[in-house]
Amino acid sequence: MKRCLQLAQKGFGNVSPNPMVGCVIVHEGKIIGEGYHMAYGEAHAEVNAVNAITDQSLLKESDVYVSLEPCAHYGKTPPCAPMLAEKQVKRIVIGTLDPFPLVAGKGAGILKDAGIAVTTGVLEKECRFINRRFFTFHSKKRPYIILKWAESADGFIGTGEHVQISGLAAQRRLHQWRSEEDAFMVGTNTLMDDNPHLSTRLWQGKNPVRIAVDMQLKSAGKPLNFFNRSQRTLILNGIKTETSRGVEYLKIDNSDPHTMMNTLYLSGIQSVVIEGGAQLLDSFIRLNLFDEIRRFRSKKTELGHGVKAPRIDFVPHKTENLVDDELLTYIK
Repeated sequence: MKRCLQLAQKGFGNVSPNPMVGCVIVHEGKIIGEGYHMAYGEAHAEVNAVNAITDQSLLKESDVYVSLEPCAHYGKTPPCAPMLAEKQVKRIVIGTLDPFPLVAGKGAGILKDAGIAVTTGVLEKECRFINRRFFTFHSKKRPYIILKWAESADGFIGTGEHVQISGLAAQRRLHQWRSEEDAFMVGTNTLMDDNPHLSTRLWQGKNPVRIAVDMQLKSAGKPLNFFNRSQRTLILNGIKTETSRGVEYLKIDNSDPHTMMNTLYLSGIQSVVIEGGAQLLDSFIRLNLFDEIRRFRSKKTELGHGVKAPRIDFVPHKTENLVDDELLTYIK
């Protein structure tokens, strides 16, 4: 199962809204096939693992290990549970059941009905953790929420004008995250003052969905990078719902974080990074509405004045040195 998790992780950033899954097939104590879900819309882990086996007759005497319950429904590809049942494998070992309603125990049921021995709950905590975005989306009916900010050595996140706090290594890490998460969100002031791209200019990978909260549509008609049509763009606002010039405007009743996250859930966003500004970040912190915090703290840059960084009293889950900055990660 540990090998399944290693394989599953290879799909990170490429399979959403599907989960990451790894599969290992063992015959007489030796791995004869393995695979993982490589990209959304492509073959699932179980199919890739089965196809990696030269002698398919060995499957009837083989154990199949998979990090997530095999699917039981038709999506972009045929379901995996009936395929494994048809192969009449000897045993299936499942890391964790799938929270998605169209699977949720149905895959395991198909296998048991076919007379295959099924074991579940192996390294379940670890299997759920790597797919915490997927589990949060389906179990809590909201995206997995990551709060992110960069603060100066003296505790400020900005001065009202665009200022670069983080060094190059931290900037590259941020752009890597943009290739991995579904969406990045900023508030009105950050949109207007910083004019962000929210793209992966410093990293090879897909651009995220970019989202701005602009209740009064102050950004309308402004020559901002947000409107360059380079990627899917959502504007949460209090005025209109329409698509205009490549931008999706979604009307919301208020800027309460719960309201915003429900809107993103209905838009299919599984993970979102709240990148600023201070007011938007504080609104999520006050409600304790987040799953993770990623905090860059500069070792060199001091601002002397400006907007204070959010105050938190959590113990970091991990601290990492990034040359000019320190990255502190907090996970609930």
